[in-house]
Amino acid sequence: MNNKILQRRGFGRLVLASALLFGAATAFVRPAHAADEAPDALVKRLSTDVLETIKADTSIKAGDVSKIMVLVDSKIMPNVNFQRMTASAVGPAWRQATPEQQKRLQEEFKTLLVRTYAGALDQVSDQTVTVRPFRGSPEDTEVLVRTEVKGRGDPVQLDYRLEKTPGQGGGWKVYNLNVLGVWLVDTYRTQFSQEINARGIDGLIAALAARNKGNNGKS
Repeated sequence: MNNKILQRRGFGRLVLASALLFGAATAFVRPAHAADEAPDALVKRLSTDVLETIKADTSIKAGDVSKIMVLVDSKIMPNVNFQRMTASAVGPAWRQATPEQQKRLQEEFKTLLVRTYAGALDQVSDQTVTVRPFRGSPEDTEVLVRTEVKGRGDPVQLDYRLEKTPGQGGGWKVYNLNVLGVWLVDTYRTQFSQEINARGIDGLIAALAARNKGNNGKS
């Protein structure tokens, strides 16, 4: 395979790893009125902050899964509708799952994402994020924010789908990511559907748990 394609895929994996951890630095610069922050401004701030945080933290760059998981739980989940993300990845079977099964699916999916991409964080060096012109309107409740991550090699397109949530603690929340033209949730939906068709929801949970147990974050 062409070396340029391989390098681009490797950088894409790095970008996705950073994207999954975006928001890790929000404790330091989170605005007082985050619910009023425009979605493109939110993505720009968080994307930049997380890259700077990764660059400055050798444990995170080394793929320390326990430390990354703490960041995910405390800083990232408030900025992501992870239930919607998991439900979309599971597909129609989500509606038939019990509350306990839905809880387990979210836990195992989160662990899968962190462990799968943690190993790419040691490649973070001189990357920068540029947000492309935003075409949303104040009335929108769902938007697409397009960004470009630049570093070594060709720039990588990274897009976010966000929804506006009402009430206390509301604001814009991410529910899908696109790297190099591929939507994260769609990729996992295909994999999960095959497992569900063969073994059901419990089979998917068991498969995810087994994969997480064997995944050290460096694959």
